Amino acid sequence: MLRDDINNAVKDAMRAKDERKLSTLRMVNSTIKNADIAARGEGKPPLSDADLLGVFQKMIKQRQESVELYDKGGRAELANQEREEIAIISAYLPQQMSEDAVKAAISAAIAETGAAGMKDMGKVIGVLRAKYAGQMDFGKASGLVKAALSS
Repeated sequence: MLRDDINNAVKDAMRAKDERKLSTLRMVNSTIKNADIAARGEGKPPLSDADLLGVFQKMIKQRQESVELYDKGGRAELANQEREEIAIISAYLPQQMSEDAVKAAISAAIAETGAAGMKDMGKVIGVLRAKYAGQMDFGKASGLVKAALSS
């Protein structure tokens, strides 16, 4: 399980006195606990590994936005700190799909759902999210789905 891997990595980072990794992993644990509490408030069970991948992607996206802002503001040291955090969090995500693999998956999902136009885009994205959580950038994928359905 991802939770166990992260907890073991926290212990390893403490032993190695790797402050950046330790603080990042503690932040990841905190985010997981907050997401579990939010899910419990909605009457849902604790997050599964697939749900955690979505949480990790959201954390990475937030850091990527911060990197852009820090770079624009001339704050290279803060941008580098965010990049290090992205690398640490990314280690817990599965390998990202290549663009060709994403296009093939989109074609398969369109065929599976029988999507005929833009009104079916939600169905296609739903199938992709169910099968490829954590492996695909859905921001880019939605653009590709839109292009495939509009042609």
